[in-house]
Amino acid sequence: MRFIHIADVHLGAVPDSGCPWSASREKEIWETFQKVVGLVKKEKIDLLLIAGDLFHRQPLLRQLREINYLFSEIPETQVVWMAGNHDYMKEDSAYRKIQWGENVHGFFSGQPEILYLSRLHTWVYGLSYEQREITERLYDSIRPNGKPGYHILLAHGGDEKHIPFGKEIAGGFTYVALGHIHKPQVIIPDRMAYAGSLEPLEKNDVGPRGLIYGQITGGEWAGGVSVKIQTGFVPIASRAYLPLEITIHSATTQLGLEQKIGEAIEQKGRKNIYLIHLKGFRNPDMEFEKEPLYRLGNVVEIKDDTRPCYDLDKLKKQQEGTLIGEYIRSFDGKEGAVEQKALYYGLQALMEPEL
Repeated sequence: MRFIHIADVHLGAVPDSGCPWSASREKEIWETFQKVVGLVKKEKIDLLLIAGDLFHRQPLLRQLREINYLFSEIPETQVVWMAGNHDYMKEDSAYRKIQWGENVHGFFSGQPEILYLSRLHTWVYGLSYEQREITERLYDSIRPNGKPGYHILLAHGGDEKHIPFGKEIAGGFTYVALGHIHKPQVIIPDRMAYAGSLEPLEKNDVGPRGLIYGQITGGEWAGGVSVKIQTGFVPIASRAYLPLEITIHSATTQLGLEQKIGEAIEQKGRKNIYLIHLKGFRNPDMEFEKEPLYRLGNVVEIKDDTRPCYDLDKLKKQQEGTLIGEYIRSFDGKEGAVEQKALYYGLQALMEPEL
């Protein structure tokens, strides 16, 4: 049996609100989800698992009709979904009002349930959120029923406000499909993993985003062969947040900096979103303007940690007996990052009248 595990799609989200490219990002999330459905169809995937937060907020009925249509395009694939903390199952939720296709199976209760997919010899265990926060350890009580077949747990959460759990909940399950944490990560190799979000949703979502592709073989109904499972992460996001570290030196000018950043963005891809970090030592009379840097591409953040390149030993001798000289001397032997930053910022403030 081949399966695809996704989570935290967050349809309806508008990342980087207020930025020039934010309007297109809402559409991109839908397009990436459609890309997943296309992959399911192309690869003839048996089971699509959605571990919560398909939507960023309460879905509208018209949105669910679109989703149901997409699922109707993969009738040979069994789809199992749960509502997470963002799209939690209200009493009047549109999730409850739509007539889902025969191949679509959802968890409609906040209490643990079991779905049996007879054609796949598979039992899927799970529940849906019925409020934003759940502090009870609900997954601790869910265990495989011992019947022949594959046993899969769909679980969303893992922190103190969203159904806390540890890796012990994987006991006895063939696979545990996790959601809620946006960074893809393996908890138990081939048996328990967070798929992460399909698209990066905010500037801290650095790194690839995508889905988990898995295959399960064997089983006691297949001649006593033991169960084997293999999984792998597949990047699928249309763009990424990329940290861009730029080293400054005393000869770096504003135009030189702009050229260096522009070339780096061209090389790494104009569609990506950049967090620029300026480091190094600049000329003491140079202050970089950030606004032109934001216009060089999809730049969401600029952090300037550059320092003026003072010759401290020379300056201390020149300013001996003055306030500036005493200020420099007060930092003798203090090599910590915080102390060094205070030294340069304070020195810059004291030196400004002389520059």
